[in-house]
Amino acid sequence: MTLNKDALHRCAAAYGVEVSPTLADRLEIYARLLVEWNEKINLTAITDPTGIAVKHFADSLLAAPLLPAGAFSLIDVGTGAGFPGVPLALLRPDCRLTLLDSLNKRLLFLEALCRELALPMQLIHARAEEGGRQPALREQFDIATARAVAALPTLCEYCLPFVRPGGRFIALKGPDADRELAQAAAAIRLLGGEVTGRTACTLDAGDGSEPAERRLLRIDKRRPTPAKYPRPSAKIAKQPL
Repeated sequence: MTLNKDALHRCAAAYGVEVSPTLADRLEIYARLLVEWNEKINLTAITDPTGIAVKHFADSLLAAPLLPAGAFSLIDVGTGAGFPGVPLALLRPDCRLTLLDSLNKRLLFLEALCRELALPMQLIHARAEEGGRQPALREQFDIATARAVAALPTLCEYCLPFVRPGGRFIALKGPDADRELAQAAAAIRLLGGEVTGRTACTLDAGDGSEPAERRLLRIDKRRPTPAKYPRPSAKIAKQPL
């Protein structure tokens, strides 16, 4: 497929992210593989060249200004087809990328993708609440990201345990983020985090379709997460923080 690079450039540039020709070419390879694999396993409902460029790639790159300067480690929790972690790592070669997902078939796609793109990454087959209790993963990352995984109170319990004190959790959310943030205030404090920023973004494909409203939430890790979190999945579902 031919990626709509004009839409990608325009949407990213509106928020200060430069898409180099090399990055655009690698994302086009990503888009081709995504569409090919999507015929075998369900990875995305968005398969058109403009939709992938705007709603997957540009959407992921919106988080780039919130990344630290210099080399950093990033875990993308519930990564699915690799968003936002893979586009961010392609933009920032100094990113040490870990992708975590509970479905092995998605990880098979990501393994093929990283081979094709020659992108180093660690793949973890686990549920987030299980991974967050593993010593090799717990509070080991500078950055955690998540997109379209769960409501924010639950998402924070999934993600903040992975972040080292002094690191950051970046939640990519939709237009209801402010309501979710109010509901998650107590959970964020309990888990050792502090909301330090929120950014409203609008992704306009320029093709007459309705622009997509996005919200980026920046939650910095101030203190270690108490050892009892994350709780088992049944308790998280029954009693969100």
